[in-house]
Amino acid sequence: MSSGRAQGIFDGLPIPADKAYLKEGLSRIDGSWAASRFDSLPHVVHILTSKDREGEVRFLTEQSDLVEDVVDEVVHVYHHGFNKAIQNYSQILRLFSESAESISILKVDMANAKKFLGSRNKQLHQLWYRSLTLRHVLTLLDQIESVSKVPARIEKLIADKQFYAAVQLQVQSMLVLEREGLQVVGALQDIRSELVKLRGVLFYKVLEDLHSHLYNKGEFSSASLSISEMEDQVLNATAIDSSVNSSQPLSRRTRLVKIENYFGGSLSADGLYRPGSIDDASSFEGHDDDSVEIAENAVSDGVHADGNIKKNSRQMPTWLSSAMPDEFLESMKKSDAPLYVKYSRTLVECLCMLGKVAAAGAILCQRLRPTIHEIITSKVKVLAVQKSSKSGLDLVTKKDNSDIYDSSGILDGFQVLKPKSKNNSSFSATQLVVSPVSPIMTPKGTAQSAASEFLNSILDYIICILENHIVVGELLESKLSQQSDNVLTPKAASSDTVWGADSESSQTGGFNVGFSLTVIQSECQQLICEILRATPEAATSDAAVQTARLGKKNPAKEKRDGSEGLSFAFRFTDAAASMPKREAGQGWQRGASAQQEGYGTSAVLPDQGIYLAASVYRPVVQFSDKVASMLHQKYSQLMNDGLLAFIEKFLKDHFLPAMFVDYRKSIQQAISSPAAFRPRANGSVYKPLVENGRPVLQGLLASNMLAKEVLGWAHLMPKYANELVEFVQTFLERTYERCRTSYTEAVLEKQSYMLIGRSDVEGLMRVHPSNAYLWKSHDQSPNSVPDAETVEVELEISELLLGLRPIKQEQLIRDDHKLILLASLSDSLEYLADSVESLGDIFGTSFSKTLDKNLNNQAHRHTRSTSAVPPSFASLAEEYRRLAIDCLKVLRLEMQLETIFHLQEMTNREYLEDQDAEEPDDFIISLATQIMRRDEELAPFVSELKRNYIFGGISSIAANASIKALAEIRSINLLGVQQICRNSIALEQALAAIPSINSEAVQQRLDRVRTYYELLNLPFEALLAFIQEHEYLFTRKEYSSLLKVNVPGREIPADADKRISGISSH
Repeated sequence: MSSGRAQGIFDGLPIPADKAYLKEGLSRIDGSWAASRFDSLPHVVHILTSKDREGEVRFLTEQSDLVEDVVDEVVHVYHHGFNKAIQNYSQILRLFSESAESISILKVDMANAKKFLGSRNKQLHQLWYRSLTLRHVLTLLDQIESVSKVPARIEKLIADKQFYAAVQLQVQSMLVLEREGLQVVGALQDIRSELVKLRGVLFYKVLEDLHSHLYNKGEFSSASLSISEMEDQVLNATAIDSSVNSSQPLSRRTRLVKIENYFGGSLSADGLYRPGSIDDASSFEGHDDDSVEIAENAVSDGVHADGNIKKNSRQMPTWLSSAMPDEFLESMKKSDAPLYVKYSRTLVECLCMLGKVAAAGAILCQRLRPTIHEIITSKVKVLAVQKSSKSGLDLVTKKDNSDIYDSSGILDGFQVLKPKSKNNSSFSATQLVVSPVSPIMTPKGTAQSAASEFLNSILDYIICILENHIVVGELLESKLSQQSDNVLTPKAASSDTVWGADSESSQTGGFNVGFSLTVIQSECQQLICEILRATPEAATSDAAVQTARLGKKNPAKEKRDGSEGLSFAFRFTDAAASMPKREAGQGWQRGASAQQEGYGTSAVLPDQGIYLAASVYRPVVQFSDKVASMLHQKYSQLMNDGLLAFIEKFLKDHFLPAMFVDYRKSIQQAISSPAAFRPRANGSVYKPLVENGRPVLQGLLASNMLAKEVLGWAHLMPKYANELVEFVQTFLERTYERCRTSYTEAVLEKQSYMLIGRSDVEGLMRVHPSNAYLWKSHDQSPNSVPDAETVEVELEISELLLGLRPIKQEQLIRDDHKLILLASLSDSLEYLADSVESLGDIFGTSFSKTLDKNLNNQAHRHTRSTSAVPPSFASLAEEYRRLAIDCLKVLRLEMQLETIFHLQEMTNREYLEDQDAEEPDDFIISLATQIMRRDEELAPFVSELKRNYIFGGISSIAANASIKALAEIRSINLLGVQQICRNSIALEQALAAIPSINSEAVQQRLDRVRTYYELLNLPFEALLAFIQEHEYLFTRKEYSSLLKVNVPGREIPADADKRISGISSH
């Protein structure tokens, strides 16, 4: 433990490596020897009490020698360091002594200097003041020399269209002339007056350039810049399509979100611009001289400021290349706005710096309406020249499918069929006579597409102009807000903290976004009125009043009642193009005194009138959408009372009522005229397509065409689709009622009409396999091979119909024209039902998809109809189809009853012929002739499948009626049997001649008749054997009838009936 303490105490001593034994010796020294309070008594006692006293003394002597050796080594090592430290300390003491002596001398010298300077204070002050005066004189001379060159420099900058640099120089020079010392210099009065004149010149130059820029006529306007140029010059490589014909312009509100950062400098209370580089103080301090030097260098022909600008030429527009750097230029460098927006900002900044915002606004307000009118007129003239250069073909209607219709739009399904052959002349005549508008004014007519194309091109250009007005208006609004923040005191701010449109108008000469929007919409409204041939006299006066109200200098006194929107009142000089020989007062007639004035749109459009309101609606909606996307929410009221409200009010209050009246009269004329339900065949063969001559009744063809036409208007005006669909449903229901009336007139009080109203007959006809023919398409061939179920149903129907005997002639439809009408009515109703279903499908799928694509992307104030297929379309189609089926059922029953009417002559007579039959009976000849004649008459009006249904029930009725007639025949001989067989063969040949009827099925049914009557020639035993072999070929009653009829020469046992009954019972 002691050695450990010694090692710790003596560690670190500088002992050489060759004397390691010293370390070992030190480690053996007890630590008590190195204690701070050493006590020698224990060591003395230890030695005295030790047995080997000499050894202990010798050990202590060795340790003492060891310690001395260690001390010698330590002293040897540290000796040089000790000497150096002593020398340094001596040098420090010497330096301190010398410094103390120097400070004492310096204090004495400073006291002497203070005493000397105090005696010359006044002379020094005079010299200092003289130096300031001389410096000021030199500064004034420099400023006078610099200002004298300013007018020439400003004129050069104006010639180079460096308006901002010129305005900067003019404003700064005027500030320099107003400084103390220069105001009294007589030589500068001419320069001052010349600068004032240049201020006016600059104002008009900037104003003219801004006016041209607003209407896309300037060098840096959106219409003058290509997309590539904009991409190269706009910061951050922002690609913006600013084409005049752009259908989706970018929102200026998005580009001007941080418009407050676009402006450098500040506006003072007097409205003058104060650049950030010019100090407002008038003292003669050093920074004034610096500012004058900056101003001088910025406008000099030297290269100081100009060189600084050129360093950033790739980021700075060319019209600012000579401007002096300030906050505005810095904001332009950082801005990523389009080039023409930057140019607008520059021109507005120049007006603010000149203090001419109100004067510029007043002039712009005065020029706005005439300029817009001139632009529209010039565009119309250009389009007219283009139209005339196309050799009479309208440029905007040359395309086969107009852009106003989507490729999958509803009108693709509503395309009115055009005649392709001479057989369709009646269809073309129907279109010309029925439609209340001429072909070019129909929903897909050339006038509609031309009007839409024309208005789209005008409104697209107006959108670009309005965008520029919104940019400038919002820039001025931002300037006004900055000015209000600077000049409003706390008291004034508390009393009027909201800057409304009136306050802004008073400081901008009436020019603001609201004013521009109102005037532009008013001009567009007058253009639309000219297209519609409406005279908006009240609207014009109202717009003029509102323009004056918005341009007043003190509009705050005007009563604001929320009625400043565009309110339109108008009268009409005419409407859509009327058809020749139409009655006066029917629809909107074209007056002969229609004036050719205004914008000259008659030179561009094929026709004008109220029916063009439909094609005007969609461009106006798109225009309102684009404008709404660019405007701030506070202008929503102007949009609500603007152009869209006008066109919607016009459509609701004028166009739709007029159109409903016209189409109501047209449908009434179409279905009530004598030719409406007059069947007309095109050839002797049925044609399934209307284009090829399908004989659809003119009344139903006209109804279908008008329905498509009205729904075409619904496509053009989706907001009013519900009203138009309801109107279509109404006149389709009226058409159905007229068809029902015609059908009733043809079958009234006839036996067939009464039968189809009976539930038992209806049930049997429904379960008969031929009922499926009513729902099959034209290209499906019938399959009429009778089976057991079919035979059973036919037997029930035959018994039911045979139970109606005797059938009288007045109970049948003997007029073939009525039968043809029923056939034609059935086919026409089926055609109309298919068309109504297709209209419903198109209206519910393609139309709704088109609406979702074009309208659902925008949140609008006006409501649009995107409803699905109205249930009444499907129900109407079902009603049409049900009535068509009733017509076919009547015809089928009529032919069956006609067959029974002729075959009932077989009863209550004797077939005792005396010679072989060469010809069938007269009633069979009459029936066969009638069948063939009616088939020939009905062939052009119904398909083969429907003819099979109409005539397919004759064979079964004839077979069953012939077999049942035996029970009522009194006598028959062998030649009589041959006569009846001859009758069945003649009837079979007549039915087989009908192409649509399955001759095999006819033969199978009538062979049964011949087999049955030939059994009369068999002896009883042979007959009995036949019955045993063919027990189910005929019924028991029919077998019994064979025994009851009197056949000369045939012997029948008394128990014959019993024996036959026995066979049947087994």
